[in-house]
Amino acid sequence: MNQDLDWSLLQVFLALAEAGSLNRAAPRLGQSQPTLSRQLAALEADLGQTLFERHARGLRLTAAGQALLPAAQRMFDAARELSLALAARDQSLAGTVRLTASEVVSHHFLPPVLLDLRRQHPEIQIELVASDQVANLQERSADIALRMFRPEQPTLVARKLGDWALGFYVHRDYLARHGRPEMGNLLQHQWLGYDQSELMLRGFARAGFQIGREFFGFRCDNQLVAWECMRAGMGIAVGPQVLAARDAALLRVLPEIPIPPLPLWLTAHRELRDTPRLRLVFDALAQAFAAPPTMPP
Repeated sequence: MNQDLDWSLLQVFLALAEAGSLNRAAPRLGQSQPTLSRQLAALEADLGQTLFERHARGLRLTAAGQALLPAAQRMFDAARELSLALAARDQSLAGTVRLTASEVVSHHFLPPVLLDLRRQHPEIQIELVASDQVANLQERSADIALRMFRPEQPTLVARKLGDWALGFYVHRDYLARHGRPEMGNLLQHQWLGYDQSELMLRGFARAGFQIGREFFGFRCDNQLVAWECMRAGMGIAVGPQVLAARDAALLRVLPEIPIPPLPLWLTAHRELRDTPRLRLVFDALAQAFAAPPTMPP
């Protein structure tokens, strides 16, 4: 057994233990599956132990893996505490702030806000993770997050910036071909749904319509793609009213169907909130998104 273990390999081990498969762990670590497989093999060779059993749906910890997991987690927690302590003592504005937000917010609303930040504070470098997957602020996957739900962790500070009203929208070309959707004929219209997410299915169920995934002739979990397909005239999609207001060719339909608004929360780790550059970016985002953005595209 190699007594001088590579910490990066233990991080791979922890990610695989949590994700349960190479496929799910790879995007989280920014690595390819073959690379992760080689790193796991190297760690197992160093330890002289098999840490995972392979099965049809991924990976399962062996007895040796179960024994290693608590110690590896303690090492990770200690390293995270050290990183947070050092970051909190950094009083310089110069440096990097890692921000995460949904793809829609990142694409349509963040650019002008980030432009102002870069103009006023070029010494601050911005890393943006545009993803609908939740980044873990406690593990330093990001410093600041714009999220559509309230975080529960007590180590995070959070500020609610408002509620974004949603609506059903179609392009005027769709109306010209298919007519206006109404409560009496809405199931005869073309709807754009999600692939893995069940949000639309649950929404239809609340409205009294029991449908399956096959009801949606087009399905995509990427909301940017779904929105652009709606703008191309493919059918009805749900989206923020403030975004639809930017395009005169879009028309809201079925306003009588209630849609819960999306709450927008700004969050950061409690210790990092006292770092000047993070506080500056946090406050700039809070000011920019205190009300639904109205800046032009």
